[in-house]
Amino acid sequence: MNGKFISIEGIEGAGKSTQLQFIADYLRYQGKHVVVTREPGGTPLGEKIREVLLKPTDQAMAEDTELLLMFAARAEHIQQVILPALKRGDWVVSDRFVDATFAYQGGGRGIDEQRIRQLAEWTLQGFQTDVTFLFDLPVALGQTRVEQRQQQKDRFEQEKKAFFERVKNCYLARAEAEPERIKLIDASQSIAAIQQQLSQQLDQLVDKSGL
Repeated sequence: MNGKFISIEGIEGAGKSTQLQFIADYLRYQGKHVVVTREPGGTPLGEKIREVLLKPTDQAMAEDTELLLMFAARAEHIQQVILPALKRGDWVVSDRFVDATFAYQGGGRGIDEQRIRQLAEWTLQGFQTDVTFLFDLPVALGQTRVEQRQQQKDRFEQEKKAFFERVKNCYLARAEAEPERIKLIDASQSIAAIQQQLSQQLDQLVDKSGL
């Protein structure tokens, strides 16, 4: 596959949406054809699953149900969007991928990592991102940013501070374990400073691609 697969990760309020567009535009300026997508979602079926997962409700969802829905949407996403794009030579930029499941369902919910790993191996069959940008910032700052949006919080955004601390710690542990793939971005800085970090990382990835 001639294309490259980039994901962006981080807790709520990390500024992923703003930087997702910057990454896509930067790569297009470099002459790449870019497919922008997201998880959960990215396909008609995946978007329906996303609505179920994110919609606030008074009825609690079983942790296993949440986990399996995440991977159901991901399986469709990989087969219908990501792999076809990469085979065409496109570059795919996704708002979240499998690292989010380890962080949110593993770190946040407390689901055993080995169970998640088994589902990941079955669904991904060794497939992984070429690079993941992890936008890291203090949980309190992320929560403040979410509050400032002045819109209804989704089911995950309604979680407590302790939940996001666990998510953040899991993300950081994964970044420490895979420093070549997961690039840590200080998301507490200004937008310009963040984009400078991203530009440097993207230039390296473009150079390595040899395209």
